Amino acid sequence: MNKTLATMALGALMAAGPAMADLVIPDLSYRTGPYAAGGIPFSDGYNDYFTLLNERDGGIGGEPIRVVECETGYNTEKGVECYESTKGEGALVYQPLSTGITYQLIPKVTADNIPLHTLGYGRTSAANGTVFSHVFNYPANYWNGASGAINYLLDENGGDLSGKKIALVYHNSAYGKEPIRTLETLAEKHGYELALLPVDHPGQEQKSQWLQIRRDRPDYVIMWGWGVMNQVAVQEAANIRFPMENFIGVWWSGAEFDVEPAGEKANGYKALTFTGLGMDYPVYGDLQKHVVDAGKAAGAGDQLGSVQYNRGLYAAMLASEAIKTAQEIHGVADITPAMMRDGMEALEMTNAKMDALGMAGFGPEFTVSCENHGGPGLVGVVQWDASAKTWNTVQDFKPTDADVIGALIAEDSAAYASENNIEPRCN
Repeated sequence: MNKTLATMALGALMAAGPAMADLVIPDLSYRTGPYAAGGIPFSDGYNDYFTLLNERDGGIGGEPIRVVECETGYNTEKGVECYESTKGEGALVYQPLSTGITYQLIPKVTADNIPLHTLGYGRTSAANGTVFSHVFNYPANYWNGASGAINYLLDENGGDLSGKKIALVYHNSAYGKEPIRTLETLAEKHGYELALLPVDHPGQEQKSQWLQIRRDRPDYVIMWGWGVMNQVAVQEAANIRFPMENFIGVWWSGAEFDVEPAGEKANGYKALTFTGLGMDYPVYGDLQKHVVDAGKAAGAGDQLGSVQYNRGLYAAMLASEAIKTAQEIHGVADITPAMMRDGMEALEMTNAKMDALGMAGFGPEFTVSCENHGGPGLVGVVQWDASAKTWNTVQDFKPTDADVIGALIAEDSAAYASENNIEPRCN
């Protein structure tokens, strides 16, 4: 069905009568535990955007949205339990905000024909849609993040990192280990020395790692942390007087709660990003009017504009746009999870579309395809201004090393396909 006919069919369906069922969106949240500082604002943003669409627009395509929240505590076993307990409600897409949960859900969602969106996290090689039919990690993945950090440091050093020492302080989990292969490959390419410093869950004890950093004196430190680990690392870096401008975290290590406990000593710390900063977007006026002032906010209403709130808002917006795409493709408003998968695979995010949503420049432009579930992997860099208590952009969204990342994705996804007897599609 072409787009014009599909749109006409959808309009006719909406005019015929009331919607028959809700669009069900599970929220595998964690508002408790050592990672709650990141989980709470993300879930608030995720929920509030869907509430905005219900209150302002009557849902999506005339179909109301129902968010089903299930607390995981960032625990993989609980995350799988939440999936099993909610999938039967017609769940359209899962967003677990956990690499550990993601790894367990990949085979499950594929068998159950339900899409999984791992926004900037999860299994990086899932960007290969020919092997991972139901997993999407647009607009950027962890290997993009590793390359983005190195590209930024290359720019800072006139394109030459030969002889430099770079330390990776990482959460000792599947999440924290994701960038290692990429950083090792890039070390061979650019001639820097890489030191690996794992930090055990939840990350409150890091003195030995930072004593090693003080002894070895690396030129730069890259961090793959989450939750309490981040603020401890920033404080430890301050304690040994490591220059904050040479300390750069992944996007999950660059929120307000990561740097504020260290006060002025955190000034200059940097982090990667794939989303916009602050509240200077028209969508926030609508959120204030239809959600916060109406007493319908998911939380206390105190997280609006924060880094992780914006990230949850962005994830919900992408899910909503994929729903619209699926409705157009199939000519129905009450889509199924399988239809949602089709919408995600055909998703196109342009500046014009984001502008119409009141979110111009909120994220990079990208297009998803059968072959590419990860987008172009554009990465920005932000820096903390402790005096103003705000993040400032120091690098706009820029390309990462597609040659290195593409080869690693192809290798890893081919191994996964072989191990799981998956016949690549899209041919």
